[in-house]
Amino acid sequence: MSYSYTSRSSHYNKPRPSNGRGRRNQPNKQTIHASKFVQAAKPVQIDAYTPTHQFADFTIHSLLKQNIIAKGYKTPSPIQDQAIPHGLNGQDIIGIANTGTGKTAAFAIPILNKLFDDKKSRALIIAPTRELAQQIEEEFRSFAKGSGLFGALLIGGSSMGLQLRDLRSNPNIVIGTPGRIKDHLERRTLNLSLFNIIVLDEVDRMVDMGFINDIRYLLGALAPVRQSLFFSATIDPKIEGLIQSFLTNPVTISVKTGQTGENIEQNVIRYNHSSEKIDKLHDLLTREDVAKTLIFDETHRNVDRLTKELEVRGFNVDAIHGGKSQGHRQQALRRFRNNDIKVLVATDVAARGIDISDITHVINYSVPNTYDDYIHRIGRAGRAGRIGHALTFVNP
Repeated sequence: MSYSYTSRSSHYNKPRPSNGRGRRNQPNKQTIHASKFVQAAKPVQIDAYTPTHQFADFTIHSLLKQNIIAKGYKTPSPIQDQAIPHGLNGQDIIGIANTGTGKTAAFAIPILNKLFDDKKSRALIIAPTRELAQQIEEEFRSFAKGSGLFGALLIGGSSMGLQLRDLRSNPNIVIGTPGRIKDHLERRTLNLSLFNIIVLDEVDRMVDMGFINDIRYLLGALAPVRQSLFFSATIDPKIEGLIQSFLTNPVTISVKTGQTGENIEQNVIRYNHSSEKIDKLHDLLTREDVAKTLIFDETHRNVDRLTKELEVRGFNVDAIHGGKSQGHRQQALRRFRNNDIKVLVATDVAARGIDISDITHVINYSVPNTYDDYIHRIGRAGRAGRIGHALTFVNP
């Protein structure tokens, strides 16, 4: 690869049989009244933010500053403006911010600045999904260009052999999902006691997905003296417990604006029979205002069946779920992001890392297991200040 910062384990192969490390604790299905899926959009007026800093103001390594400029970064987002100075000072941070607010740069810049100056330091970044882990790895790669740092990406659906090769090179940065990182720790191919920087990104998503015990296990294996940075959209009692156990005098930075869903026009589509259901979906997807659509269904089989039916009906569509290879999932997301397809069908777990700003509609073809899952689903639409639309199919 052309970058001096290298991570080879992002080459994908066919998925291995499931080892049970998907969603740890599948929640029982809640009974959610249809009225919970109906709500008018309430656009939130966000006051213009005046940053205290510009990226040029930060006291950081010249190569890092050069790479930031090359990416076109000038004015930090609120979470970047407020978190980067504390991160550069080596403080523990609790960052409370919505998805898509620039959190990756908020922790990548302080971490890389430390690694540029101290090649003995090691950083571990844990994310809830493969897709988010890869997005983080791509950001680190661009910020660290020309540095000589080495990284490893540890995610399911990726070659274990390539990951083992990367780990033998003693990477400065390890990015991955909890299950695969734990696999390597138990195989003794990863020694976390050497890692003195830890980032948990989207902690609330990891807790929702049942990774809380794995997270505690991994945190307990790290160097006792370390810098810890936790980022989450919400702080519940389980996360509070993590904070009290593993952070030292943390600085709390909250830049969250409103609740997810406030700028989403929410409604239901009622149907009586499955044949009527697919016809109603067909009619919906042909409407002119339905420009880019993410459809959620419950299982791998249901997603594949619905995708094939939509293809037969002439729609340009693809699918992602945990049974797809990581290569296919990345290709489908890339096609969706680039508007090569306008419809993507997904399960909840596979869609947790999707951060695409121009999704106009989220369609719940199946009712989600929990209301929290519903809020997370519909939050994929209505980004970057836009009004989004969420429609849920319900059977009276």
